[in-house]
Amino acid sequence: MSLKPSATFRYTALRLGIFAGCFLVMWGLVYFGVVPSGANDSNFFWVLLLALVVSAPLSLVLLRKQRDEMSEQIVGKVDQVKERLEANRTQEDGV
Repeated sequence: MSLKPSATFRYTALRLGIFAGCFLVMWGLVYFGVVPSGANDSNFFWVLLLALVVSAPLSLVLLRKQRDEMSEQIVGKVDQVKERLEANRTQEDGV
């Protein structure tokens, strides 16, 4: 039995990694004044927002293969559940 992580877990972990990397980069850019800081004490939320805005398109482009694998895995599981439901329905109708 292999301990291969599911496609959903792998995609989520990679997405969080991209976000964390973007957060650190944005924090550094704000710290060194390359990007303007937030108003008053909102600096953390400003960096958080910048990281979200930057990481979303990066994830969309960089994780295309993992997203496709994850969707195939989810579709397979949904099809299995539908087959079981249909089998139960026909079994109940037959009795």
